[in-house]
Amino acid sequence: MNTPPTATPSTTAAAGAKPWLSDLIMLAAIWGASFLLMHISTVEFGPLPTAAVRVGIAALFLFPLVCLRGLLPDLKRHWRRVFFVGVLNSGIPFACFAFALLSITTGLSAILNATVPMFGALVAWLWLKDKPDASRILGLVLGFAGVALLAWDKASFKPDASGIAPGWAVLACLLACICYAIAASYTKRYLTGIPPLVTAAGSQMGATLGLALPAAWLWPAQMPGTRAWLALLVVGVLCSGLAYILFFRLIENAGPPRALSVTFLVPVFAIFYGAVVLGEVVTPWMLLCAVVIVCGTALSTGLLKLGRKT
Repeated sequence: MNTPPTATPSTTAAAGAKPWLSDLIMLAAIWGASFLLMHISTVEFGPLPTAAVRVGIAALFLFPLVCLRGLLPDLKRHWRRVFFVGVLNSGIPFACFAFALLSITTGLSAILNATVPMFGALVAWLWLKDKPDASRILGLVLGFAGVALLAWDKASFKPDASGIAPGWAVLACLLACICYAIAASYTKRYLTGIPPLVTAAGSQMGATLGLALPAAWLWPAQMPGTRAWLALLVVGVLCSGLAYILFFRLIENAGPPRALSVTFLVPVFAIFYGAVVLGEVVTPWMLLCAVVIVCGTALSTGLLKLGRKT
């Protein structure tokens, strides 16, 4: 902790809580919109080209900022690790969610995305030996139960009107969440101290390189329309470029569990955007499962504890 010697606990909390919360809420609103924008673009681009163009735009946006701020030496020094975390934290997850959005709603995708902190706690337990207490173990069980209940309704592996089985879409979302969880612990362990802008830019560059060849191979025969391009431009600059600066800053300042807790708020924005713009239906079952998942995740990350006294 970089607390000045003269700061009291109350003044330190007052000074640090407000920026942390504002970053969290802003990031949730931005990433909530990403599901809507990815849905719009994936229909015309396809999953892999959508993910590749998204990270490519983000890389083009962020790299000049790295150069202007004199951070290019940091990027050269750490490029292997930040490129790797980009494939894990952007390339694979973006492709998975783009694939999933062809057959399930943005709201359901965002609810599944809320399991990221739960998987993060599990990864920290298995990899970083961060052994959970009884409350956190209960949270893991509760969270996985919520996912199972939510996925059960979409468990069919028969193709729907989109040609993709909803069951595969759900599994793709969960794979993306596992990648996010591993990347968060990797970032905390190996990339701590690197400027967030360097990590954000390098990660998008790494994801772009990782997706370039498969995206070129699967590029649509018919050029996508203006609406799809505009959606990708916004999702690349706002939801990847600016958002990942916020995200890596949260990891640096607050740690992986608190940074990953942004996914609690993302479904709220994603469901709202999907209902207003796409007219998606939100069922009571989805909301009930979302509550179970969020409660389990809050317990598994230690944000809530059973029997905690105030």
